[in-house]
Amino acid sequence: MVTGPVVASPTALDLQREAMDRIGESDLLVITAGLQRKAASLRGLLSDDPSQLDRAELREVLRWVFATRRRADRIVDAVGPERLAGAIARLLDAGAPVAERIDLFDATLGGDGSIGELSGAGIDLPAELLHFTQPARYWLWTRWIWDPGAGTGALGLLTNCELERSPGATRGAVYMSVGRATAFAEETCRAAGFSVAGAGLFGMDVLMAVVYGVYMHTILQMRVTREFTRVIPSLPDIVRRLLGVQGPEA
Repeated sequence: MVTGPVVASPTALDLQREAMDRIGESDLLVITAGLQRKAASLRGLLSDDPSQLDRAELREVLRWVFATRRRADRIVDAVGPERLAGAIARLLDAGAPVAERIDLFDATLGGDGSIGELSGAGIDLPAELLHFTQPARYWLWTRWIWDPGAGTGALGLLTNCELERSPGATRGAVYMSVGRATAFAEETCRAAGFSVAGAGLFGMDVLMAVVYGVYMHTILQMRVTREFTRVIPSLPDIVRRLLGVQGPEA
């Protein structure tokens, strides 16, 4: 449930100013182009009958998602290609409410912890698949956008709204809460003149990733010794990694 004032405008404005000081328009355009390629690739893989995806195709799907790319082979092996393909097909079938589909996907693929590979990092997977196949209809939710357990994420930095943190809330319920907060944040940011050049349907994704990237970059610089600051990824690199557009797939 979203309550209270939605966007803390002074905080959001300060964060965007800092972000724009650290990342250039050319980097934003490259990141946006990567998101467009990611969406086109996932639509190409999932547009026909996802239940018929083979192991190689499922691996390619998982490699496009930051949280699952390094675990792609282990996830396919743990779940099984046929079961994973069926779960994705049911997730993308708009015949049922999206929260129910996410809960079913979660239950099928180890939300109870029975499949360790997906009980952690894999929670980002369903929203990524929904959003990048139909970005105008579904919003993005990853743990860096909002982690209900820790109460942290980009939405927490951009807004002062109260998102779903109930221990008993299903992931479908959290997804709906994140969607409402994202919609309000996007509307208010647009009214305040916040924009990301060339981002189109992925503008809010890029803005949240940049804001969270600035936060991560700042925290890392504070915590590591000076000699290790040279190995901290650049802000554009962090943003590309968060959005899953870093690497050979992109």
